[in-house]
Amino acid sequence: MAFVPGIRSPYIKVGRLVYFGRMMDKIRLHAVGKLPSDYQANLGDTKPLMFDARCCRFLGVTFTQLQTQAAQLTDDSAVLSWAHANGIQRTDEECEHWNAFMLKLGWRDSRSHILKTRMIECGVEGKPIETMFDLQDFDEGRDPSLTHAWELQSPSIIVLMGVAGCGKTTTGKALAEALGWKFKDADEFHSANNIQKMGSGVPLNEEDRAPWLKSIRAHIEDNLQSNTPYILTCSALKQSHRDALLANKARVRVVYLKADLELLRSRLKTRQNHFMKESLLDSQFTALEEPQGIITLDASLPVADLVATIRKQYGI
Repeated sequence: MAFVPGIRSPYIKVGRLVYFGRMMDKIRLHAVGKLPSDYQANLGDTKPLMFDARCCRFLGVTFTQLQTQAAQLTDDSAVLSWAHANGIQRTDEECEHWNAFMLKLGWRDSRSHILKTRMIECGVEGKPIETMFDLQDFDEGRDPSLTHAWELQSPSIIVLMGVAGCGKTTTGKALAEALGWKFKDADEFHSANNIQKMGSGVPLNEEDRAPWLKSIRAHIEDNLQSNTPYILTCSALKQSHRDALLANKARVRVVYLKADLELLRSRLKTRQNHFMKESLLDSQFTALEEPQGIITLDASLPVADLVATIRKQYGI
């Protein structure tokens, strides 16, 4: 399956629990007729071995009750609080046991053969998949190994990448404001020579980019050390550029804002007081190595929608 913006990774926690947020996404999408058909067969609590049913049993509530609460409450945390209050009141230790059980389903257990079969059906053989959660992520275009998703850490630095004009800065500032995080544009790390070169319509080469990426990496490491969360915008066109920025895979996450050439040209034509010229757009597209296994969003969407999707996908 392709990435579905409204459905988050099963690794993302709501409150104390993994998977619950994903189930709520499916409930809300199904209620408005937007849940893809492939997801509907295992929806609900009628099949005891399916994840929805397991989650409902752990909480001590029915799937129908959760659907009713979802229709009344827009906050998933509020729905979970209702479930804890009206179902089985679980301790922190019980929630930790639930998470550990769900995280390892498919790994050296009775479902291992099912996992292998599903990997073949989904066309993801050869991927580093060890659990059912891994399978769901890979099937939807996410690579949990890139982010060490099993560590259940929320990101403290988010890098918005993409070609010039995709809206990195606008979206990044809006996301930083919504989270109360700091914001930094990678353009601020360019040398005077780089800026002059691009301002003259000359594309940067890898020799130009090397010290730039090194400075950004050092800044990321400093902020990880001081536990300062922030949003960084950076073109990060090549995989080697992105690898240079991932100082900590569990805490630094990359989001790709994807846009077509026509949209980017129209935006750059109206951009003022910026050294990046429209004439350099073709060279950026040539250099671009589209990332695999990370959240990829349509850059033409409203900024508010992009911010909301990023927050939901990372549980922040």
